[in-house]
Amino acid sequence: MCVGVPMKMIDINYPAGTAEAKGVTRRIGLQLIPEEDIQIGDYVIVHVGFAIEKLDRKQADEIWNMLDEMLSIADQEEEDA
Repeated sequence: MCVGVPMKMIDINYPAGTAEAKGVTRRIGLQLIPEEDIQIGDYVIVHVGFAIEKLDRKQADEIWNMLDEMLSIADQEEEDA
């Protein structure tokens, strides 16, 4: 399964940048998003070290809520096993 993670851009030095999610920062590639379309504060989906799509804050929050719920269920299943 492949998972893209929503992250917030905190630094841009195109074609790379730094993004943050839940206190974790990562250097990511921005080559798949045009330079004029990305700004500090934007949210992106990061997959295999690259921003693959921009999204708004509401979408990022919804995805994180789903990911958190999935992780919680997996943790509970592991405890029950």
